[in-house]
Amino acid sequence: MNTSTVPYALVVDDDPIILMDTTAILEDAGFRVHEAMNGDEAKSVLEKHGPNIVLLFSDVDMPGSTNGFDLARHADGNWPHIEIVIASGHVLPKKGDMPERATFVSKPFSKHAVHQHLAKILPDDKKPEPLAKSV
Repeated sequence: MNTSTVPYALVVDDDPIILMDTTAILEDAGFRVHEAMNGDEAKSVLEKHGPNIVLLFSDVDMPGSTNGFDLARHADGNWPHIEIVIASGHVLPKKGDMPERATFVSKPFSKHAVHQHLAKILPDDKKPEPLAKSV
């Protein structure tokens, strides 16, 4: 596969172990990954790389002025082509917390569960080759 056709994802989590694990899960699914440790840092990554990112995978509770729900709404309003997955082990979204098209996964999650979720929600043109083959 030509690396220029490999889609980018942005993973956002303030826990370095979860960030590393989620990055590995998405890389295994075929994504190239940008990482951010909080919502404010993620906004900077989006400003720079937003047009090339097809997936935002973010935690909810993070330090700084932007939590995961705020980040999801920001991404939805500025980069409507980005698919959004929000994850938390402590908070369940209420109506209006996330954009309509965003989806939620509970932590802890497994590689298999994330791959299945992404295979279901991502349009074919946004699925990396390994993920498309796994369906």
